[in-house]
Amino acid sequence: MTVEHRTYEIVPGTMDAWLVLFHEKIIPLHAEFGLPVRGAWADHETSTFIWVREFVGEGTAEQQEARYRASDRRAAVIGDEPKAFIVSMSVRRVDTVVPVVG
Repeated sequence: MTVEHRTYEIVPGTMDAWLVLFHEKIIPLHAEFGLPVRGAWADHETSTFIWVREFVGEGTAEQQEARYRASDRRAAVIGDEPKAFIVSMSVRRVDTVVPVVG
């Protein structure tokens, strides 16, 4: 199983608004594309947001990401909206080495 571990620095003072966008638009949109969000964590004190998404759709992780990025649906639902919140990001693609329980 391949997942992405994503760490974002969120614009200070906007974490609550970011979380609304994340819950209302990003999570459902990712699920539509076979990229379910498996967990998310917020550190309000440092404006750090961490989340993990899995690649369960058809094709490689790269192909799935390309389909998501190029989709008209993504453009219509969120467009560039996340850019207003994200100062910087780190993305790491990793493979599961211990079975996920539950």
